[in-house]
Amino acid sequence: MTFDTELVGKIGSMALIDKRAGLIDYTRVARISRELRPGYIWVSSGATEIGRLDYLARSGRELLGEHAKTDYAAQGQAILMQTYRQFADPRYNLRQVLVEHQHFNDPAKSEHIKAMLLRCKEQNAIPIVNYNDAVSNEENRRMEIAALARGQEHVYECVDNDETASRIACLVRAKYLVVLTGTDGIYTDPADPSTLVRRISGKDVYELTENIEEHKKYCSGASRAGANGAKAKLEYIKDAAAQGTTVFIANAKYSLSEILSGSAPCTQIGVGL
Repeated sequence: MTFDTELVGKIGSMALIDKRAGLIDYTRVARISRELRPGYIWVSSGATEIGRLDYLARSGRELLGEHAKTDYAAQGQAILMQTYRQFADPRYNLRQVLVEHQHFNDPAKSEHIKAMLLRCKEQNAIPIVNYNDAVSNEENRRMEIAALARGQEHVYECVDNDETASRIACLVRAKYLVVLTGTDGIYTDPADPSTLVRRISGKDVYELTENIEEHKKYCSGASRAGANGAKAKLEYIKDAAAQGTTVFIANAKYSLSEILSGSAPCTQIGVGL
């Protein structure tokens, strides 16, 4: 099977934050940044929470009101990109790509983003992708999503960056999709670490999809308020796995090389594994 991109990776907000210190986990970001290279597309949450922590540190108080998320995201984006740039290999160009749901529901916009992402490798560049919360109004977004749903079969919301990463993996035909989180993967009993599911597979796409659906029954909870959790991750990655992308749901404490080599405990998903 031919793939156009080697890897799409995603890290969640809580995996980027040192909760005890109330700061970015610089060690983790440094490790990830040093592994990024052309041919990788990196989807990074964290701008809103980083912006919140930065505002709190500078102002001594939280923002109030319905627009706080927008304001935090605008403040955090600059810090997020600055941090990746600080630790990434200086030989490589880094490019910020801010997307919204409309970019994945409009074929022309999707093709434009696809072409830009695929050009990055030949231009020695690494794209860092995030949802554009700084210009996204939740009420308007939901109205737009509802309007789209009346006119087309599949609608992508992409506010959750798990979905954004999965849609990008489909768009650029990625060989690997790595979803980093705060746990080692999918469990049949989330309270028992020994029940980690190492592989979800099938002899063909149909059996794989059935097995993914079966494992969704075991999933509950999320890492933070507003997050969709492991069940949503499995739903989002189905299309990517069905096209032949090998998916890893893994703990952000492990390096990408450890995950891809199989030396780190994780859940690997794909046909014929």
